[in-house]
Amino acid sequence: MAKRRIILLGDSIIDNGAYVHPGEPDVGRQLQALLPDYSVIKRALDGAACEDVLNSQLADLESTDCIILSVGGNDALQHIDLLEAATPTTAKDVLVRLCAIRQEFRQRYSSLLDRLAITRAPVMVLTVYNPCFDGHGMDATYQRAGESAISIFNDVIQREAHCRSFNILELRTLFIDHTDYANPIEPSAIGGTKLAKAMNAWVRTIPLEDSDAHQR
Repeated sequence: MAKRRIILLGDSIIDNGAYVHPGEPDVGRQLQALLPDYSVIKRALDGAACEDVLNSQLADLESTDCIILSVGGNDALQHIDLLEAATPTTAKDVLVRLCAIRQEFRQRYSSLLDRLAITRAPVMVLTVYNPCFDGHGMDATYQRAGESAISIFNDVIQREAHCRSFNILELRTLFIDHTDYANPIEPSAIGGTKLAKAMNAWVRTIPLEDSDAHQR
């Protein structure tokens, strides 16, 4: 009998092999070690945003798959210019732009979740963890600004996932120590271990004999 598949979709929160120390496993390998009776398939790619997942990571998904999605951080990074915008503006202007950014992300993210819902497979989505600018030679205001910006994207992730009854893994409560990060925005092997254990715990709640019980 073929092993049940765990499909890892998204970005470098999962595809963190380039950021761990030589010889250390990435998230996919850590999860495979925890779940040897499953086939862990990593389609996530460093740098991917919502459009990339939609265009290149969704082929041949099946209702018996366990799907895990981590995306949104690179969509946020596309607007990092806001942190250093030199053009004089009012607080209202900034809020209006943030509202437009949120709506644009909502449209892309909703389209992605709709595609996953069609599979009728169990799905867990990951929020975007806060950056770790503190201790990396950056002004402390970057940390506060980054956390504020990330909350806008996480609001969309949580609302849209909740509307489809998808499971949600809140990474802001998982990545809380400097050692969880390889750099300000990428997970270390230590952070990857935390993530793999959380994924493992979710997969083990899904009955092997009854995937229909988890249809979305």
